[in-house]
Amino acid sequence: MSIKNKDLQNISYLAKINIQEKDFPQLERDLKSILDLIKKMDDADTSGVKALSHPLDVSQPLRKDEVTEIDESEKYLSLAPLVNFGHFLVPKVIDEGE
Repeated sequence: MSIKNKDLQNISYLAKINIQEKDFPQLERDLKSILDLIKKMDDADTSGVKALSHPLDVSQPLRKDEVTEIDESEKYLSLAPLVNFGHFLVPKVIDEGE
């Protein structure tokens, strides 16, 4: 797979990073190396390999799913200056900018 300057520009735009055009040749070599490695891994024969979710055969004991605390949401909502449909209302703190 060949990587063109247009592809590198698109990748840098999508990643929101500034890449200088003088760095494109090195970046192209690095990306080609990564893609070649992925291709090698994709070509590996794994037909006889059992799927593995954890390298050790361990299990996690689960606790009973039971309520251990009481619902105090009404108490906390009553302390808030502004509430709407069970949610705290807060002033806008993030400006959307230009």
